[in-house]
Amino acid sequence: MAWDFSTDPEFQDHLDWLTELMRTDIEPLDHYFRGRSPFDKTDEEVQSQLRRIQEKVKDRGLWACHLKPEMGGMGFGQVQLALMNEILGRSSFGPSAFGSQAPDSGNAEILAHYGNDEQKEKYLKPLLAGEISTCYSMTEPQGGSDPNHFTCTAHRDGDEWVINGEKWFASNYPRAEFLIVMLITNPDVSVYRGSSMMLVPHDAPGLELVRNVGVGGERRGHGSHSYLRFNECRVPAENLMGEEGAGFKIAQTRLGGGRVHHAMRSVGTAKKAFDMMCERALSRETKGSLLAEKQAVQHMIADSWIQVEQFRLQVLHAAWQIDQSDTSKARLYIAGVKVATPRVLMDVVFRSMQIHGSLGMSNETPLANMWMMAPTFGVADGPTEVHKDTIAKQVLKDYRSSEGLFPTEHLPAKIEWAQQVMADRIEEELLNA
Repeated sequence: MAWDFSTDPEFQDHLDWLTELMRTDIEPLDHYFRGRSPFDKTDEEVQSQLRRIQEKVKDRGLWACHLKPEMGGMGFGQVQLALMNEILGRSSFGPSAFGSQAPDSGNAEILAHYGNDEQKEKYLKPLLAGEISTCYSMTEPQGGSDPNHFTCTAHRDGDEWVINGEKWFASNYPRAEFLIVMLITNPDVSVYRGSSMMLVPHDAPGLELVRNVGVGGERRGHGSHSYLRFNECRVPAENLMGEEGAGFKIAQTRLGGGRVHHAMRSVGTAKKAFDMMCERALSRETKGSLLAEKQAVQHMIADSWIQVEQFRLQVLHAAWQIDQSDTSKARLYIAGVKVATPRVLMDVVFRSMQIHGSLGMSNETPLANMWMMAPTFGVADGPTEVHKDTIAKQVLKDYRSSEGLFPTEHLPAKIEWAQQVMADRIEEELLNA
């Protein structure tokens, strides 16, 4: 029997150290630098504090754990990453302190897998050192995340690629040193064979920022998600990543990891909202008793605890499936956590907001910002509905239709079958008596 829900003592020691570091060093940054970003490499005050923590993380051997050692990381398995990320998910600065922040972590993985030696030296090395931030640009305004509707193209012109078209919601572009962009390089074939990935410098000639886009609550014209236009934008031919036509394959490599890592961090976010809910319920009275003594509040706490526990185990199981190296099977479980993530956040955070009352919807707790993460994860890395389709199609492969007019569990047929089985058994017992 191999069932085991324990963590080995050596790794638990790492998790205990990480938890303490989060409490004493990282969470203070969230509040002291409120409104400022760990991705802004020009903010020296923020970066100096981050570097101090990053050195501790590197000394502990926990830097960029998602990458294999030969790629510049620690080579941890996905279950280990899940246990770490559920702690890091309690802080917006946490992932940056450990070199595992999105979109940089996914871009580092692409570079490590598909970049050539020159690309790794120029782009991956400073990225792993925490010296630069990056952007991943796939979505387009007219087609969302459906690659069948992509129209942003690149064609070869001598020693250069010439890019034309638009990209939408290019996250982190304002602070990025470079972008990894998915482009159509052969419009005459399916996008699954005619797309490519390309490295584009932030200041490439012909790359135009139409406007920056924020999420709910941010002022119009401000935000870290950019609307981009490529006007005869030229980049060197060597900026192609991997083979021409391999863009969709590379994208799936990146997005699968991104989806499950978002889910891992969301466990920490949901737990934090749950902790706040319980504390508030034990701290406030109304109509003569604590909120915690009201049946409706007790049900909200019970429902939230069940959801968080189920979600955490689902995420850990998906991580375990990835560690088994069965890519096709793991895809089903990755899709499952992608679908579960926004629903769990929406339910648990909203209940916490309700129990906090007007304070919960105010800007004096993190709950409103946490709740906004739910719809974000509902559309990020592909809309939830697409992943439900994937789940259904994968699951149905293990089933087949019933052969007769009625289903296999139709009781009249089952009873007739059981009677025949038992009659044969009784007859055999009589013969052997």
